[in-house]
Amino acid sequence: MSDSAPLWATVVLPFVLAVAALITAGFDAVLSGSAERGPAGSVREAGLRAAAPLREALRLLVQQPRRTTAADRLLGRLGVVLVPVAAVLAGAVLPWGFDAVSDPSVGVVWFNAMEALAWAAVWLAGWGPNSALSLIGGYRFLAQGLAYELPHMFAITTAALGAESLRVGDVVAAQNGLWFAVWMPVAFVIYLLSALAMAFWGPFGHPLSRDAAGGAAAELAGVDRLVLLGGRWVLLVVTAGFSVPLFLGGGHGPLLPGWAWTLLKTAAVLALLVTGRRLLPTLRMERYMELAWMVLVPLTLLQALVVAIVVLNR
Repeated sequence: MSDSAPLWATVVLPFVLAVAALITAGFDAVLSGSAERGPAGSVREAGLRAAAPLREALRLLVQQPRRTTAADRLLGRLGVVLVPVAAVLAGAVLPWGFDAVSDPSVGVVWFNAMEALAWAAVWLAGWGPNSALSLIGGYRFLAQGLAYELPHMFAITTAALGAESLRVGDVVAAQNGLWFAVWMPVAFVIYLLSALAMAFWGPFGHPLSRDAAGGAAAELAGVDRLVLLGGRWVLLVVTAGFSVPLFLGGGHGPLLPGWAWTLLKTAAVLALLVTGRRLLPTLRMERYMELAWMVLVPLTLLQALVVAIVVLNR
């Protein structure tokens, strides 16, 4: 079982997640630049490409907010702010090594609940501006969430079932010797796919799709847009990071301290998601929902059944 981190970690956590999100966005910008303009010719050029997200963030900080007719500013702003808030609250139960800001007895449920909070956040962000395209983006996230949440929840529950506990620290402790990803590969892969969907990113970026002029973010500008899009990157970091204690043994590993193993594993998962999203086709919403209900849900249920049988026969 993991221990609670020092009190100062509560204050530091949002900044750590923000820095991790910025680094991940920079890595993605380097890959995008290589795909569009070819490999960087020098270290300086690569650095300029990696700094593109930071320059965009600074530009949005000084950009004027956009106003729409009869907008519900309170609910719209609430939705925008709730995206990074939900991500940070979900990250509170992430053990870095074997210490977490909080390790409640229902940490797995808490993480899933904060993800559900992101549903309401994105929908409110789309509702607030009183714009058709913005609202379409919000509803798209609800439809996407209904499709991915069940296989996502079953994948998380399967890891908790293997540890016979909903405490994240107990899930990590149960993998001392054999990672859950080894004997729960289906749950692990489906969790990674749902992590992309949770962050409405890559092939699951329908809520912010260009065919709807940016979807839920269509009417957002300035700080509002920065907070929503930055929150999406933080969601990606947190969901990727949570795969480490769930399936990759947390801080367990030879030679290095636990926090170093957690950092390396999280970086590897993020690199896999950022690189791999370019290899995955973008499915239309109805196709994705069909895949989730007809393929992913039965697969996760079958994986959970196998794990349950193993646990009962220990």
